[in-house]
Amino acid sequence: MWTEKAQAKINLTLDALYKRPDGYHEVEMVMQTVDLSDHLTFTEREADEIALSCTAPYIPLDERNLVYQAAKLMKETFGVQKGIHIHIDKRIPVAAGLAGGSSDAAATLRGLNKVWNLGQSLDQLAELGAKIGSDVPFCMYGGTAVARGRGEKIERLPNTCPMWVVLVKPPIAVSTAEVYGRLRTDEIEKHPSTKAMVEALAKGDLRQICAEMGNVLEKVTFAMHPEVERLKSQLLKFGAPGAMMSGSGPTVFALVEREEKALRICNALRGFSREVYLCRFF
Repeated sequence: MWTEKAQAKINLTLDALYKRPDGYHEVEMVMQTVDLSDHLTFTEREADEIALSCTAPYIPLDERNLVYQAAKLMKETFGVQKGIHIHIDKRIPVAAGLAGGSSDAAATLRGLNKVWNLGQSLDQLAELGAKIGSDVPFCMYGGTAVARGRGEKIERLPNTCPMWVVLVKPPIAVSTAEVYGRLRTDEIEKHPSTKAMVEALAKGDLRQICAEMGNVLEKVTFAMHPEVERLKSQLLKFGAPGAMMSGSGPTVFALVEREEKALRICNALRGFSREVYLCRFF
């Protein structure tokens, strides 16, 4: 039996440059993992099959699940003729812009690499993970990184200061494909600066980090779901120095320097959403 953690991620910046011939958008993002995590437990089985179980009742347990896809990819790539049961203790909100499914897939690749003694490096697993989803390579490493291409080209950055993060998710799901489908890159008024964000993170300057945050998908998601924009406004109203939507949403987050202030903001938000989380950069 083996256990792996799958960390949630937030986007400190998210820029879409143009639509590629393959249908994806060329993106440039500064990404950060936080210590909100799913826990995956791997148990070998005698029967040569993949079996999943999950604490969340609405999660598919078949080929639609990225964990299943990751396990199948490992079996096929390395010719493994063994069975595995993977239990997902689900703590990251689903369809929330936090890469929960991608992080679970990355944890599956790492976990099965150990359980089956495959001897693959993180770089090799990240390359494999890109076949499953654009966020999987970043989730393989975690920490702080710049992601380019469709998200699979990773430039890892030094770990930054351990800031507090308040996450709040409204009771809706957002389709990433639909948000990107509605995005018009030629209508983007302001592109976030990756260089400026990397410099701010290197200094550990919270105010500068907050000033450089930007997500070009916000306008699209806000138009589809005005309640997401209202939650962002509430975070700022309650005193957060910076707030932004993560990924395609609907989760919004605030960066806060002190735990006491982060706790006050969390408590104030509980009247607006049942899903409020306090975590840190990880």
